[in-house]
Amino acid sequence: MSKKSKISVAVLLLVISILLIFLLYVFVAKPAIQDYDLVKQNQGYEFAVVSIMQSAMQCQQVPLTYENYTVNIIATECLKQP
Repeated sequence: MSKKSKISVAVLLLVISILLIFLLYVFVAKPAIQDYDLVKQNQGYEFAVVSIMQSAMQCQQVPLTYENYTVNIIATECLKQP
């Protein structure tokens, strides 16, 4: 093999290796990371809702604030108590 052909083979192997790594990332690693993020995001939403519900069920006002707006939430069962 001549020196040029050895260099060509080495460059082609490098390009193929880079493409394989890229494809593995796109089709294996990235979806796994996105799934993990989605699971954690859903767990965060669930935790927030459950925390609000627990506080409201203990007859505590729960202030929810978004930008300039605040809403106080309380369970309706607490309003019916004598």
